[in-house]
Amino acid sequence: MNDLKIVSAEEAVANIKSGNRVFIQGAAMTPTVLVEALCNRYQELENVELLHLHTEGKALYAQEPYCQSFRVNSCFVGGNVREAVNAGNGDYIPIFLSEVHLLFRQNILPLDVAFIQVSMPDKHGFCSLGTSIDVAIPAIESAKTVIAQINPMVPRTHGDGIIHVSKIHCAIDVNLPIYTSAIAEPNEQERLIGQHVAGLVENGATLQMGIGAIPNVVLANLKNHRRLGIHTEMFSDGILPLVESGVITGEEKKVKPNKVVSCFAVGSQKLYNFMDDNPLVHMKEAAYTNDTALIRQNPKVTAINSAIEIDLTGQVCADTIGKYQYSGVGGQMDFIRGASLSPGGKAIIALPSVTSKGISKIVPFLKQGAGVTTTRAHVHYIVTEYGVVDLFGKNLKQRAQALISIAHPDHREELERAAYDRFMAKV
Repeated sequence: MNDLKIVSAEEAVANIKSGNRVFIQGAAMTPTVLVEALCNRYQELENVELLHLHTEGKALYAQEPYCQSFRVNSCFVGGNVREAVNAGNGDYIPIFLSEVHLLFRQNILPLDVAFIQVSMPDKHGFCSLGTSIDVAIPAIESAKTVIAQINPMVPRTHGDGIIHVSKIHCAIDVNLPIYTSAIAEPNEQERLIGQHVAGLVENGATLQMGIGAIPNVVLANLKNHRRLGIHTEMFSDGILPLVESGVITGEEKKVKPNKVVSCFAVGSQKLYNFMDDNPLVHMKEAAYTNDTALIRQNPKVTAINSAIEIDLTGQVCADTIGKYQYSGVGGQMDFIRGASLSPGGKAIIALPSVTSKGISKIVPFLKQGAGVTTTRAHVHYIVTEYGVVDLFGKNLKQRAQALISIAHPDHREELERAAYDRFMAKV
């Protein structure tokens, strides 16, 4: 295998020493066999820091008794480490996805080891990082030791995510399906929100969207559009029908025209089959996909993001529930700003008006301890199932009035009272 050193998982993780900082490639490419083998050494190790974006799998290192030896230091909090971070057994680094690479390249957080998952090497000795390029390349470049999980189930993707076997210290062989995510079935709230958002998308727009029911509804409502492009942080199965039907062509994009540009993808096996050796799909580093200066060059960038709650002045909290760290800053600000500066662009925050328990997501004040993910100066379009408002150019009273108009009817009177108390005038 091109002189690649193949060892057992136990031999591979024997390279980790107490006090090391270990990077773990994330999303669908999480090298779970290596991670679990490392966790099996918890009684021999202490003070090992595990640094990553969101990962899939059990994340045993965040649970007892493993967390006595390993500590999470996450740049984006996923569900598998959420409790550990909030219980004090781990930490979160607030950082834009576009800037995570600087932690490695500027030696702010030096890496001892990088765990990655890659495809089989080709005849020239090159492996692919598959569906998750994001910050893996700067981690590989700066880590003293690179340990790979080589898996024939990993799709070979075009773009930045290529690594030669000479860069890999040692590797293990696995033959396991990579993580898949089922398409969520939207509820009535999400259907209405998706329809409203789709109404904002123009022909020739460049789209950024995430994963979940609302982005999928938006995409499902774009079948009659033309010449759409994709320049996004991530994508999922929702784009496939639009690519197949010729709605997504990328022909009007200025940055990598005719290409679907992203830094990671999560979805079904059908999605991964579509990505495999497909020159239409160009997987880039997050430092590229999330660079506001590049994003803004594309026409009509339409960025669709979500929120946990929004206050009456337009401050968006998207990563915490009060002081409880739910996710991370991620790339929301990168794309909100890029869309706002794009010719004809639209920065959109889409959210249900209430939680599943009927609590309003449009609130007088953010919860105590809540993080402001997107500032009120950056916010433009807000969408709930009750409609669309554009806050750009509106003063504080006008913003409150607009947001109350798309709040759930059960909460509007209370919000009006709160706005009156705050602004000393009826809104």
